[in-house]
Amino acid sequence: MMFRTAPGTMLLLDVSVLTLHHSDLLEAFTTPQSSSTLPYIQRSKPIPPTNNYTTSLRDVMSGKSIMAAPSSNNNVPEVDLGPSDNGDDEPMPCMPKHSGISRIKNKIGRQKAFAQFKKERNKQKIIEKKAKRKELERLGDDAPPKKQPHTIESLREKDETMVEEEDEELEHEEATDAFSSYFTKSYVPKVLVTCSDNPHTKTIAFIRELCRMIPDSQPMWRKRSSIKKMINSAKDNGFTDVVIVNEDKRLPNGLLVVHLPEGPTALFRISNPKLCKEIHRDHHEITAHRPEVILNNFKTRLGRVVARMLGALFHYEPEFKGRRVCTFHNQRDYIFFRHHRYEFKNLEKVNLREIGPRFTLRLQWLQQGAFEGDYEWALKRHEMETSRRKFFL
Repeated sequence: MMFRTAPGTMLLLDVSVLTLHHSDLLEAFTTPQSSSTLPYIQRSKPIPPTNNYTTSLRDVMSGKSIMAAPSSNNNVPEVDLGPSDNGDDEPMPCMPKHSGISRIKNKIGRQKAFAQFKKERNKQKIIEKKAKRKELERLGDDAPPKKQPHTIESLREKDETMVEEEDEELEHEEATDAFSSYFTKSYVPKVLVTCSDNPHTKTIAFIRELCRMIPDSQPMWRKRSSIKKMINSAKDNGFTDVVIVNEDKRLPNGLLVVHLPEGPTALFRISNPKLCKEIHRDHHEITAHRPEVILNNFKTRLGRVVARMLGALFHYEPEFKGRRVCTFHNQRDYIFFRHHRYEFKNLEKVNLREIGPRFTLRLQWLQQGAFEGDYEWALKRHEMETSRRKFFL
């Protein structure tokens, strides 16, 4: 912005840095006068930001960012902050604090500075965490309760299919469903594990580790047989479940579980499969003892059916001497499988050692019969996933 101060003289002002009171602006620049007759503005110390203050034109022209005392037309009191720390009467500009890392032009120097900044920040967090722990120990029973973090899982939307632990209607349904004979211990599970035709190395290794993990399971080659033909053959040979591993791009990507003789059938998508070797474990650590099975966080009727189907693959009487535990943990409709072994350090301290394999399952559909009949549920993402806080298991 430019203003005329005297004949033949132009003054350039930056309106983003300079703010003048409207009365002083009219008095100083709208009336033709010489520069010597401009209103005198006394310099002073910085004052708190306000909409009613004036600034010396001489300081603006010299490039200094200095606030000035209010004009005679304003009622804003002058604030005197005393001499500056550096012994100079000139006031220091008020600048915000910045780490300055983004202003470093050299990339390597910028990375080193940011690494040092992160290190100091993490060190400060550890100090604060230790101080907070000591404070909680000092308060003892008077300590405030621990705050629960707000996550998508904790903010889950209520669904009409969600069930409680003690539901008489649910107990009556589960007493007559397809898995009731397993939970009454009327038979011992016997599982057939197979795969698609011409499996590759990782799929074969995955099937071997499944058979080591699931007791009374037998691997068999597909031999180009159809699924229905395999199911009928499994019924004749006394198998109670059939597990078929599908592969894509030389990696296992699907798991079809069929409960015999009357179903149901479920198809899962496999993601992130890791063998024992990939997590730096030896498959010989998997002993022949029957493992303990944990089914966690299945809260709907559909989730209960899926959990009972996965649990029915294992023997109902675990051998605690082997210290093995298989966990199916549901979180946001993803079923995380982990295989651990207890390690007792002493009578009070127990560790969990993961021995593999590990993988993640996502239910695709659930069918009533043994690979036949109506579909009870099928995943249609664009139609069903209308909210991030809505889950089906």
